[in-house]
Amino acid sequence: MSLTTSCLLPFSQSATAPLIPTCSCHLAASSSSFPVSSRDYYSSLRNESLVLYGGGSNLCRRFCGLKLWMLKSLNLRQDSHRKKHQPVKEIATRSEHTLLSDERGFAEETGDADLRPPEIVVGTNVVDGSHKAGDKPYVSKQFLGSLSDVARGASLCIAVVGATGELARGKIFPALFALYYSGYLPEDVGIFGYSRKNLTDEDLRSIIASTLTCRVDHQENCGDKMDAFLSRTYYINGGYDNRDGMSRLDERMKQIEGVSKANRIFYLSVPQEALVDVACNIGDKAQAPQGWTRIIVEKPFGFNSFSSHRLTQSLLSKFEEKQIYRIDHMLGRNLIENLTVLRFSNLVFEPLWNRTYIRNVQVIVSESVAQREKYSDGYGIIRDIFHSHILQTIALLTMESPISLDGEDIRNEKVKVLRSTRRLDPADAILGQYKSSSGDQADANLNSGGPTYCAAALYIDNARWDGVPFLVRVGTGLIKHRVEIRVQFRHVPGNIYRDNIGINIDLGTNVLILRDEPDEAILVKINNKVPGLGLQLDASELNLLYKDRYSSEVPDSYEHLIHDVIDGDNHLFMRSDEVAAAWNILSPVLGEIDKHHTAPELYEFGGRGPIGAYYLWAKHGVPWADD
Repeated sequence: MSLTTSCLLPFSQSATAPLIPTCSCHLAASSSSFPVSSRDYYSSLRNESLVLYGGGSNLCRRFCGLKLWMLKSLNLRQDSHRKKHQPVKEIATRSEHTLLSDERGFAEETGDADLRPPEIVVGTNVVDGSHKAGDKPYVSKQFLGSLSDVARGASLCIAVVGATGELARGKIFPALFALYYSGYLPEDVGIFGYSRKNLTDEDLRSIIASTLTCRVDHQENCGDKMDAFLSRTYYINGGYDNRDGMSRLDERMKQIEGVSKANRIFYLSVPQEALVDVACNIGDKAQAPQGWTRIIVEKPFGFNSFSSHRLTQSLLSKFEEKQIYRIDHMLGRNLIENLTVLRFSNLVFEPLWNRTYIRNVQVIVSESVAQREKYSDGYGIIRDIFHSHILQTIALLTMESPISLDGEDIRNEKVKVLRSTRRLDPADAILGQYKSSSGDQADANLNSGGPTYCAAALYIDNARWDGVPFLVRVGTGLIKHRVEIRVQFRHVPGNIYRDNIGINIDLGTNVLILRDEPDEAILVKINNKVPGLGLQLDASELNLLYKDRYSSEVPDSYEHLIHDVIDGDNHLFMRSDEVAAAWNILSPVLGEIDKHHTAPELYEFGGRGPIGAYYLWAKHGVPWADD
């Protein structure tokens, strides 16, 4: 059996490092660079450290001798630099004598004269003592060549827990590849799939390969990038014991990371009932030993206020708040990111953004027939969509200006709005469930455990928004697919053109429409004069249609949010106090549903939704936005 020993020396400018404790000599060397012979040694560069590997029990003795020789050479150069005002002849004599004696000492101290590299580090002239600023010390080509042969370990590892599920295959892995292809992931990234199935690395690569696509607007080297991404994808069979499974995942990550100071991200694409066990075992067994660790948790974040609190406590027992990213893919839409930009970077909007000028706000998420199975998971549309997406949208739309764009500053303002929002009165909520025209499907959704439609009126009890109704309608199986925010302004006081607007004065109010789907756009409804004789007013729209203005492809929302996790930008992710405040708003309605005191109103599949929603709008004096 041969003994292999490794010793580490810093390889950065003006670096200082202690000797490895396994060696018997205890010296410290400071240097900007040094020559290395690759004879009998294998050298590599990791994290600005020079690693030398050698065989034999006498390695430490020989290596310590090398350090002594180097230290003397360094002291010589420092003395020459400090005494450059001395006569040249005296310095030259001293330098020649020292180098010769040092060469003999090197052989004695290391036991091998051949180990001394033939190159001499230059940068300070040993003859005249001159030293030019900016001179780079000489490093042998042999040394540089040996460094290039060694691949660096992964600086970032991303593990998808639940890798064989539909979400992982259809959204998460394609988003990761899109980031890798666009250069937003490091080339040395390690991608890990974790599940209970008995698969190999090649099996996982085959599963996800068919889901990977390159961007339409730039497809250079698409095949090469895809091959490179798949080659850095690995699979771990976690089995049915996540404690052992996470230990295996941790060991595999360490193999890929090498000695790099790597960071880790865990995307938990698992059912709610398995979330706590998976997260706790990651916290115990698989956190990054040197870099940061972040976990991504999918919605819904609990079933009610009590279960959400227990989930939060379990996560915080293993992770800090800054490590937890509660993801809602609908918050990764460009519309959501644009809310604060429109408000705080445009003077035309910010002075009007209050109860004095705004009459009402409508938030509409209308999913068409094609999305009818989206919420049939037993949680219902309130827990799945209203709790996170709707309330976060309202919070971003109504919050006060944060002191900076830092994620925590934005979250601080969001939670203030949520805490100021009045608890939802069951009388101000209309629940619905669609009924299918097919006899086989007529009762399937009625027994699914949650409504497929919710219309509600919310109020924010603070100085800015007191008395302004926020009307929300969100549902699936409807006639039209539409996602938008409508901000209706008040009437012009004493409007002298009142008679020219027509009998319905509501048609003459200004409306700001922020549309996400079907075609992303910003619309402003204004009044203007119709050309020609006479005075007739018309309500027209100033239209910024994104597909006409911008030619670049819009990234998928998962791509956007995963990129934010890598950057540590958490402003679109709910903090624990935001989660609790949101559940507090919805608790009265959820309590009535759980007690079966509220029966959902049936509506036709592919129709306009429950009739009760129209009456709710009328109750709060808000004109219905036509479908």
